[in-house]
Amino acid sequence: MRASCVVVTSMPRKTIRRWLPSLAKTEISDKSRSGWMAAIVSDPHLLHLNRHSVSGAFFVGLFCAFLPVPGQIVLASLLAFLFRCNLPISVLLIWLSNPITIPPLTILLYKFGQFLLGREETSLAFEFTWTWFSQQGVTVYLPIALAGVLCGLIAGALGYITIRLLWRWKVVKNWQERKELRAARQKPSGQPEKNKR
Repeated sequence: MRASCVVVTSMPRKTIRRWLPSLAKTEISDKSRSGWMAAIVSDPHLLHLNRHSVSGAFFVGLFCAFLPVPGQIVLASLLAFLFRCNLPISVLLIWLSNPITIPPLTILLYKFGQFLLGREETSLAFEFTWTWFSQQGVTVYLPIALAGVLCGLIAGALGYITIRLLWRWKVVKNWQERKELRAARQKPSGQPEKNKR
């Protein structure tokens, strides 16, 4: 019974492994036997795929994707290390905010932040240059940061809950399929005995 439970709970991992590049743990550990890389390789949650590490990675990755700060990948890596969740998934989810999506996302966050602060909507000519941000930074950054943190928390929580529910659903579904398959295998073997009687 215990062996079948282990097989069933590992089923969602196969789906995720198809999307992630294979990480050769031995290659990493051979290159650096000490230091921070050894700590990452030796921690099972940072590279392994289980319900805790994957759902936590979705929270960290989606939360950091909405933060209007440079170095989102570094921040997501630190949070993944701190909360012991899957590092590659956390970093991959950061790319939801990429050079194509950042301009519209920033404008939406600004408008939502203005609404949260109770400010009247003012028309600003957004320019994605350092000089513009240095002049308008304080006025513009506060609503963007507030909305980014709030949206990041909401998106992260939704991602966390969704992965938990999907993982549980997949495990239960696989368990039921295995149970039905086991019952179907036992059924034909019992039928010839009835015919003999």
